Amino acid sequence: MTSRRPLGAIPDANGTRFTVWAEGRKRVVVEVEGGGTFPLEAMEDGCFSAHAAGIGAGARYKVRVDAGEAIPDLASRLQPDGNDGASVVVSNDFDWTDAAWTGPTTRDQVVYELHIGTFTQQGTWTAAREKLEFLAGLGVTVIQIMPIGTFKGAFGWGYDTTLPYAPFAPYGTPEDIRAFVDAAHGLGVGVILDVVYNHVGLGDHYRTYSEHFFTDRYENEWGASFNYDGEHAHAVRDFVVANAVYWITEFHMDGLRIDAAQAMFDSSDEHIIAELSRAVREAAAPRSAYIIVENQPQEHKMIDAPDQGGYGLDGMYNDDFQHAVRVAATGHNDFYYRDYLGTPQEIVSSLKYGFLYHGQRSDQRDAAYGTDNLDTPPEHFIHFLENHDQVANSPQGLRLTSLLSPARLRAVTALLLLGPQTPCLFQGQEFGSSNPFLYFFGIDGDAADLVSNGRKESLKNFPGVADPVMLERLADPTDRQTFEGSKLDWKEAERHSGLLKLHRDLLALRKSDPTFSQNSERRIDGAVLGDGALLLRYLTPNSEGHRVLLLNLGRDLHMSVVAEPLIAPPRGHQWVPAWSSEHPDYDGAGRRPVEPEKFWILPSDCAVLLKSEPR
Repeated sequence: MTSRRPLGAIPDANGTRFTVWAEGRKRVVVEVEGGGTFPLEAMEDGCFSAHAAGIGAGARYKVRVDAGEAIPDLASRLQPDGNDGASVVVSNDFDWTDAAWTGPTTRDQVVYELHIGTFTQQGTWTAAREKLEFLAGLGVTVIQIMPIGTFKGAFGWGYDTTLPYAPFAPYGTPEDIRAFVDAAHGLGVGVILDVVYNHVGLGDHYRTYSEHFFTDRYENEWGASFNYDGEHAHAVRDFVVANAVYWITEFHMDGLRIDAAQAMFDSSDEHIIAELSRAVREAAAPRSAYIIVENQPQEHKMIDAPDQGGYGLDGMYNDDFQHAVRVAATGHNDFYYRDYLGTPQEIVSSLKYGFLYHGQRSDQRDAAYGTDNLDTPPEHFIHFLENHDQVANSPQGLRLTSLLSPARLRAVTALLLLGPQTPCLFQGQEFGSSNPFLYFFGIDGDAADLVSNGRKESLKNFPGVADPVMLERLADPTDRQTFEGSKLDWKEAERHSGLLKLHRDLLALRKSDPTFSQNSERRIDGAVLGDGALLLRYLTPNSEGHRVLLLNLGRDLHMSVVAEPLIAPPRGHQWVPAWSSEHPDYDGAGRRPVEPEKFWILPSDCAVLLKSEPR
């Protein structure tokens, strides 16, 4: 299977070829509803394969291994009846119109994370496609879709994928996905897919096909790990890598967001992530591919070039930035936030260096955390204020608009969108969505109790949630209302037009001002101005390109005398105000005068941008 033999049901002009990997099994049969039974021939590489004449797209089938129960195909392309239902033969024919699209590159991206099921009230690809012009107008360049592989249950986040080739049917058809991606490309927006290759969810069928899919050599908090480095691992690696390539070739996805890479255990000479990255880029060529990763240990090798022993990815999510800003903005640092004080220096350091933990001790872990990243260019860090995890890891799934004052929210948004790293927004953040985003997983029976109790135990690490009264009021993940209540209310985009304009203006400024481009020759520095205040300085070869972003989350700050070199303008130039988070267009309190050569006040909960102009 080293040639990555195509798995699943592949239709052609005369029928369909069925291929499964079932190492260690003796007999495999495909049963087609109304079409007969087709024994598959055993191959030398552990695969079983046969061509079924007259069986075409739309045929429903199941697979029977060693006379066991008929089950879905692990490489099924569609499961209209869910995780345990019949698989369907699917044609990948589509009239693509994106031939001129070249794909996103590493630099100057604006990422937008969304969950198809809650992004709109309909929860479908077709409904989401209608919002693409809105996202393009906002300034989004890459849409990151939360996992869409089939999982057990009626609704969920998707991180419990069991059938990774089969798009979750309630969201729409494979053709609907292609139409979404094609339309996005037509607007100049890329689409990447969040993939889960560290474990599988409840009710999987893998072991029926082969015991070699998983390994018990490693401890994985979410369940058994894929066998990437043991006996017969080559076939498992091919199954996963081929899945990644499948999304690129058959759906024109522009790349991936790899979930929890630290749980993809592999001691092989070439790590599975490196192999996956190489295969995705080869499949996307001549287009570029954009691959980012969630990696809790914050390992620099994720973005190192392959010839330097790295995995060649484009970016890593930076929880440190989110945690420091969250503590600064809310004042709370319990549970995993306790390694952060939210000081201006922490924020400055994150804007200069990305990760805050480069190998020093973490109190939460009682161990060293992170790796050396001091020289990492900022485009390799994905910065965010909200994402699915950080919003839902609270008792009520509250968004920042419910946790912060409007002024404070505007101020920290400027820090995200004008910061040197790659910004990422979470669905509805741009218009201050007030609906919560909760953890939901629509299963029933004993498994439902396990999920609900497990969620309570996890959240009890936050002291406030351990309150018995709060525990009783936690939303039940298996209740459909928990899912329905997490859907965006798009009428809020009109009601909160001021915050939406702030996001649009900042992203337009990020795009139009060369100083904010990650392709520029700028240099970043920063300084602490007070207990809650800081500045970020952009220094460029051209004096007129210099910029200063001021942020104050403390009391009004008198700026009459500031003994800080970074606030001095370039020789022969002066600072003039270019933008303020308190502009009335953003529902702000009004812009106070900014006169750097006189006495002036940097207001509380405010961000101000200064630009350099000749005197």
